[in-house]
Amino acid sequence: CSIAGANPFAKFEKSFSQAGTTYKYFDLASIDGKYDQLPYSIRVLLESAVRNCDNFHILEKDVQSILGWSPALKQGSNDVEVSFKPARVILQDFTGVPAVVDFAAMRDAVVGLGGNPEKINPICPADLVIDHSVQVDFARVPDALSKNQTLEFERNKERFTFLKWGAKAFNNMLIVPPGSGIVHQVNLEYLARVVFENDATDGSKILYPDSVVGTDSHTTMINGLGVLGWGVGGIEAEAVMLGQSISMLLPEVIGYKLVGKLSPLVTSTDLVLTITKHLRQLGVVGKFVEFYGPGVAELSIADRATISNMCPEYGATVGYFPIDENTLGYMKQTNRSEKKIDIIRQYLKATQQLRNYSDESQDPKFTLSITLDLDTVVTSVSGPKRPHDRVSVSDMPEDFKSCLSSPVGFKGFAIAPEAQAAFGEFQWDDGKTYKLNHGSVVIAAITSCTNTSNPSVMLGAGLLAKKAVEKGLNILPYIKTSLSPGSGVVTYYLKESGVIPYLEKLGFDIVGYGCMTCIGNSGPLDENVVNTIEKNGLVCAGVLSGNRNFEGRIHPNTRANYLASPLLVIAYAIAGRVDIDFEKEPLGADSNGKNVFLQDIWPTRTEIQEVENKHVIPAMFQEVYSKIEQGSEDWQTLQVPEGKIFSWSSDSTYIKRPPFFEGMTRDLPKLQSIQQARCLLFLGDSVTTDHISPAGSIARTSPAARFLSERNIIPRDFNSYGSRRGNDAIMSRGTFANIRLVNKLVPKTGPRTLHIPSQEELDIFDAAERYREEGTPLVLVVGKDYGSGSSRDWAAKGPFLLGVKAVIAESYERIHRSNLVGMGIIPLQFLPGQSAETLNLNGREVYNIALPESGLKPGQKIQVEVLHWVLAYLPHDILINLCLFQADGNVFETILRFDTEVDITYYKNGGILNYMIRKMLS
Repeated sequence: CSIAGANPFAKFEKSFSQAGTTYKYFDLASIDGKYDQLPYSIRVLLESAVRNCDNFHILEKDVQSILGWSPALKQGSNDVEVSFKPARVILQDFTGVPAVVDFAAMRDAVVGLGGNPEKINPICPADLVIDHSVQVDFARVPDALSKNQTLEFERNKERFTFLKWGAKAFNNMLIVPPGSGIVHQVNLEYLARVVFENDATDGSKILYPDSVVGTDSHTTMINGLGVLGWGVGGIEAEAVMLGQSISMLLPEVIGYKLVGKLSPLVTSTDLVLTITKHLRQLGVVGKFVEFYGPGVAELSIADRATISNMCPEYGATVGYFPIDENTLGYMKQTNRSEKKIDIIRQYLKATQQLRNYSDESQDPKFTLSITLDLDTVVTSVSGPKRPHDRVSVSDMPEDFKSCLSSPVGFKGFAIAPEAQAAFGEFQWDDGKTYKLNHGSVVIAAITSCTNTSNPSVMLGAGLLAKKAVEKGLNILPYIKTSLSPGSGVVTYYLKESGVIPYLEKLGFDIVGYGCMTCIGNSGPLDENVVNTIEKNGLVCAGVLSGNRNFEGRIHPNTRANYLASPLLVIAYAIAGRVDIDFEKEPLGADSNGKNVFLQDIWPTRTEIQEVENKHVIPAMFQEVYSKIEQGSEDWQTLQVPEGKIFSWSSDSTYIKRPPFFEGMTRDLPKLQSIQQARCLLFLGDSVTTDHISPAGSIARTSPAARFLSERNIIPRDFNSYGSRRGNDAIMSRGTFANIRLVNKLVPKTGPRTLHIPSQEELDIFDAAERYREEGTPLVLVVGKDYGSGSSRDWAAKGPFLLGVKAVIAESYERIHRSNLVGMGIIPLQFLPGQSAETLNLNGREVYNIALPESGLKPGQKIQVEVLHWVLAYLPHDILINLCLFQADGNVFETILRFDTEVDITYYKNGGILNYMIRKMLS
């Protein structure tokens, strides 16, 4: 990232010197007098646009649009689209593997074209943390950690081998081994730069704000450190890794003012659950939320990160906390150098990006401002099925009772009155008989970077465990308890503070370093517990310190799941049920038979702070992160191929070279019209990326299952589409495999379609294969909002591999349209007021799409010719044959949704990856 001479804003470059080094930066305030009124989050977008302006990827109008941000901006009525170049990319292993696969395949393509494969590296810094693979197979045993990690390696050896090769083969890409922690916590504690410091050609340094996009929705956690960041799809992430910009709508910015102080007995978890419910009710989808007010200064960086982490749950794009002196203090605590911090401070002051939350004169203008008094926050949980359904702990007994009887829904299980007293009994290994009721806790997990990144709640849980053990309390043996820290630092300070033995005494042994229970990797429950739940139709509960609790996510047998602070996870585990009234009912009795209530063992914020100040110190961050790339003994002994070119195995069902670059030449291919195309799918409105992209388990009757079975893989080992994202043969077979897909070419819902020439109904992949064998290109005809939902790379890669050349839709979700272009698929849009219905299309036509020989222009009109066919029965000898006859044809116009010259450049090259290969070759 350098300041180019062609940049029209180069005249606003300023500098300062320190210790003989010159530091350059853009003086944003001197560009326009309205700068100091912009929200701090918008200032980060502005700086990136100014620094990267080249009038190709980033236009001068992008800068002017961002400078022109005002509270009057309303999404949906006066949308403004701009380009943004983040400073770096962060990946987790499930979503990151396809990116590394694509980079490895790009190297093969460069070699095939006579180039140097070592030119293919991320241009923008990229970090990948392996954290999604470990599962709680073992718990409540001393060696649970080593056993779970051993199983993790057995299950994921192919993927880990490939990623370890990538760690050695690629420059500008850090791959953090399994067992190190959770991506977002490692980002917070170690990877985040806050301000980048890059070398310039003249020997000076260039300073600019850290910003990041990641292939995980909770990338937003880093906003708590003042680093602007959010989750994106794989194609967007790869584009940024290759030095390209991404498109975004200039957002509304909601100012969220915090005043007052939290009660000494309230945690940051209670605060974030309160904010999540509040903002979800307000409606902030697609918007930035920026926190301000004197109450922010009362929050630690870990508290702020907890709030930013749950941004996807309250629906905003980011939950941003501008940088203040507390931020710089956290950098010191986490072992960032004093010199680095001093340079950051000077830069932020010079560019008016250092915030004083107590100074109202620094408050920018917002689209809307709302206020929360921290004094009003009470101890809370959220559930039983959604993260934003906050419940005060004092209301839990009545709330759970209400949920049992309420109709099936987010707050209901429809348990008949006569069944609400149901229970079941079973015998445990200790020979005792135990009883399960509705509301019995069977999973209690201290998990997820949402909370494990926060020393106050982790040490609070440790102190609560200590007091509980000292009072003689324990946890029923059948409850699956677990502790999965987000980094080695957590283990370090829990040990140093002396609370680990008490956590282990209650069954909260460390089981692994990864997302684990929070993403559903909770592992199996004991068969006796499962049978008792299922036989008696019980609504049993999971309690976890995570960020999502959707039904079926945590475990199939925990129908009720509650998000809670680590302290409450332990409290509910001791109680054994979620319908306890902690104020009136004891957790148990001490050795003297005296009742012990929750208030007797609950530590105060002051107690916790004293322990934190003593034990959370820079030396432990230095100790842990100095070894971050070493990994465990299993990782160190893992044998990987040598060289810069990956040795693909034809036997692997996890990692496969994708065919994106087959037949690629150095020269641009000739622009070709689409002739004699067939409609693969004829779809309606609101087809989401969940309908398109492969996700979840692999159905045993699916094309993907048949592919695996043919390779002698038994159903138990099918694993999920997510784990096999690095194999295009699996992913293409899972494209459009959603059982709720409504395709108008066939009578029933599901992943089937009609092969028009034969009139045979087939699985979608099988139909696409038959068309490919016949040399027939394919189109999709769809309704409004095609590709809505989360951005998913395989929602564009999958259709490309099925042979889809164009999509004709009434409208597109913005990012998915961009992803289609990135894969070389033409997005066409019906003219306003037109649709497949008004044009009398039925999906059985032949489609000819003429691309003009004079060249393409953004937004131009493109003609589509359709040839209608009729069915007729003709006698041939004695047999009756079904034949297709051309009846008539007509032509309609569409809008070419190449919205920029960059889009056209990508398409001419066959997609963004092909474009970058040719660019690097030249």
